[in-house]
Amino acid sequence: MKNFSEKSQLKNLPPHLPVMIIGGGIAGAGVFRDLSLHNIPCALIDIKDFTSQTSQSSSKMLHGGIRYLENLDFALVWEALHEKNLWLKLTPHLAYPEKFYLPVYKSSLRPLWMVRMGLLLYDALSSFQNLPHEVASVEKTLDRFPTLKKVGLTGSGVYSDAVVDDAKLTLECIYDGMVSKNSYACNHTSLVNCIKKGSGYLVTLKDELTGEQRDIACDHLIFTTGPFTDNLLKRLDLFPWIPKLMLSRGSHLWFKNDMLKAKGPMVLTPKDGRVIFVIPQKDKTLVGTTEVPGDASFDQMPSDAEVNYLLDNLKDFFPQSDISEDHILGKFAGVRPLVKEDPNATLGKVARDHKVYQPEENIFILLGGKYTTFRIMAQDVVRPLLHKMKMAYRDDLTLRPLRRESHVLPWKDFSLTKELIEKILVDEFPKTEEDLIYRRLGFNSEKEYNQMKKQIDNLNLNLPWS
Repeated sequence: MKNFSEKSQLKNLPPHLPVMIIGGGIAGAGVFRDLSLHNIPCALIDIKDFTSQTSQSSSKMLHGGIRYLENLDFALVWEALHEKNLWLKLTPHLAYPEKFYLPVYKSSLRPLWMVRMGLLLYDALSSFQNLPHEVASVEKTLDRFPTLKKVGLTGSGVYSDAVVDDAKLTLECIYDGMVSKNSYACNHTSLVNCIKKGSGYLVTLKDELTGEQRDIACDHLIFTTGPFTDNLLKRLDLFPWIPKLMLSRGSHLWFKNDMLKAKGPMVLTPKDGRVIFVIPQKDKTLVGTTEVPGDASFDQMPSDAEVNYLLDNLKDFFPQSDISEDHILGKFAGVRPLVKEDPNATLGKVARDHKVYQPEENIFILLGGKYTTFRIMAQDVVRPLLHKMKMAYRDDLTLRPLRRESHVLPWKDFSLTKELIEKILVDEFPKTEEDLIYRRLGFNSEKEYNQMKKQIDNLNLNLPWS
């Protein structure tokens, strides 16, 4: 193949592959990269664009999950913190460390001394790889957040996590996997049908943009379809499957930086016991997230109730900001695929651990987990698969840096040129206008989208979707 664009076309897939991965979010990208690094021929498909659903709808953080300490999920926090610090080393162009301020008030559920103890434990679980925590005075907190509510403020706990471009990290894991000769990744490609054929499977794939269909034989199937898994497996009817998921939707809003005047990220603790992140990124500030029952539908958007919930809490914590719905630059929502093992657990108490199911000898289903721990999740699928194939699993391979960077990097200025777009078309295979503007160029508000669309139109390019 001459370029990645050719390896993303359904017509170019070989008639037989050892492994087919269904679902191109961060979990599927991690599995695809791991298999490719072990030189296992494989294909990754997604019915939409890669990372266009849950995996681009996070709070844009690599983090241990400080609020999981209250659930005593110490093993998960330890694992996530070590993975966060690993990816800071491997992908400094996609993620950077930040100090998060957690303001504490006299009325807060957790007093400052308790926050201090929690932050010490958080650092310890990172094996003290985190930037060390501290306790900030009222004066230092207000200097950092001048419009923050002053009444009752006793100070802030300050701890270290990381900001990440979630879509770019997913995509670059896929690009890294495609460096391998016999690895293919087809976005906008759906699994129409699947039947058993001997010890393997015959899958019918469809190009969602052209309508083209092909039958591909594969020895193993891996499902990394997140919140869509229960519905997909029910439709395929390959084997008996009891639904495993409890779906939780999280929503976020974008604002201009000058609305809240925050000089860095912070964690708000509303009276309902949840947390809301406020994270400035270049010229915009991200605010989220909510946690409400979700459903397995594509292209989620926040409900009015979720928007009002976030706005009401911002007005409470930033009474001088005069913030309203009119100030929202953009909004998005994603669905967390939580594995519910305790029938009495509420959304906030369902563990974020991942599970691997093997309903048939040659089928693996990966569910749950956190964005930050995707590499470990992938290993828990690829390791037993390779052992089954009588191959040694090498733990060191996924510790290597990614081999292909995006042509447009997050938080960096760039010049939009014909040459740049042509490179992206070849190496990053966007197949729709949204793929290009939202995920390859990284613009995420309606206003930015429309402005970028006009600039691209003025280049008079022969785009595949024109």
